[in-house]
Amino acid sequence: QVQLVESGGGLVQPGESLRLACVASGDIVTIYNMEWHRQVPGKQREMVASTRPTGVLNYADFVQGRFTISRDNAKNTVYLQMDDLRPEDTAVYYCTADVVDVSSRVNTYWGQGTQVTVSS
Repeated sequence: QVQLVESGGGLVQPGESLRLACVASGDIVTIYNMEWHRQVPGKQREMVASTRPTGVLNYADFVQGRFTISRDNAKNTVYLQMDDLRPEDTAVYYCTADVVDVSSRVNTYWGQGTQVTVSS
């Protein structure tokens, strides 16, 4: 079994920054893709940013230039640095990881989410 635990959410004012972290633990041999998604109540969950083992990064258009995704493979951790936050960034942020286990199976796991609120 694999667990993903996010941290770093909170309440900030517009223009401020937050750094989210997500640590994966458990039956892990290696991790392929790691991503951040977010969801606002009543709306569909949307992808925010993703990182491949090759180092390829992808971002949603609405966070280009403001958010930065990074990962520490030795710590099975993915980060999301969020700068110049806006009220419309308010959401629950989730991380995901495509994990290869000792049986060579690949499964996608989700964290429990961390609330980010941007308000003056």
